[in-house]
Amino acid sequence: MTLDFAKLREVRASNPEKIAEVYASRTRRDVIQGDGRLFIIAADHPARNALAVRDNPRAMENRYDLLQRLATALSRPGVDGVLGTPDIIDDLALLGCLEGKLVVGSLNRGGLRGASFEMDDRITGYDISGIIRDRLDFAKMLNRVNLGDAGTSNMLEISHKAVNEAAAAKLPIMLEPFMSEWVDGKIRNDLSTDAVINSISIANGLGNSSAYTWMKLPVVENMARVMESTTLPTLLLGGDPVGDQSDSYAAWEKALELPGVRGLVIGRSLLYPQDGNVGAAIDTAVKLVHG
Repeated sequence: MTLDFAKLREVRASNPEKIAEVYASRTRRDVIQGDGRLFIIAADHPARNALAVRDNPRAMENRYDLLQRLATALSRPGVDGVLGTPDIIDDLALLGCLEGKLVVGSLNRGGLRGASFEMDDRITGYDISGIIRDRLDFAKMLNRVNLGDAGTSNMLEISHKAVNEAAAAKLPIMLEPFMSEWVDGKIRNDLSTDAVINSISIANGLGNSSAYTWMKLPVVENMARVMESTTLPTLLLGGDPVGDQSDSYAAWEKALELPGVRGLVIGRSLLYPQDGNVGAAIDTAVKLVHG
């Protein structure tokens, strides 16, 4: 599909009020409808200094290319919505790509990749009031727990507040928990079964209400046991794309059969597939989720 980037740039410069107008008139949909499953495209990576995909460290640096890939994904039947930071979501709104889609606002993380303060994850994207202002449908935030780093205490306090505000607004919020640690000067998420369950147990209890809380979880070994650690509705994440893409599809398909799993939130591995065919990668994932 052809996107009018010249018009996008002109509106951003001369008529920024247009963004609010587009959100006010946007056709929305129910979060749960049809088969009750969701397939959401994620694109909140650049704002946390994560531009790499596989062996290309600069894959996501071209915003026009990223927007074209997102537009292609959102045009495919069975794609329910998109997750992003305000810059990307505003672009997609102005380009007319959000009609009838679920829009998930990423609260993002202040602990930028590679920073000395990486574990001090504070909100640097949407906040709950901004999501409500723009009539978006969902919130998402990362919850990395590092028992050896005091920055985690800020994350827990901020997450508590965000979950409280989302519940008060009756806004669904998906939490993406990890147990994390410093290894050779870099943060590594522990993807062992026990660690993932520990992270879920902590995230389960965040906030003064869990009524509107969802989970966004990695696919790891023994996912059946992982899913026994929460009753909250769960979406599966793709994570850093590694290995053969067909192996990822097989792992997602198996995990999607588990009780409590409602669908996928996948970004880089589908927007930048190994063979370059975004439409085909999206269609394959749609079949896994919606059949």
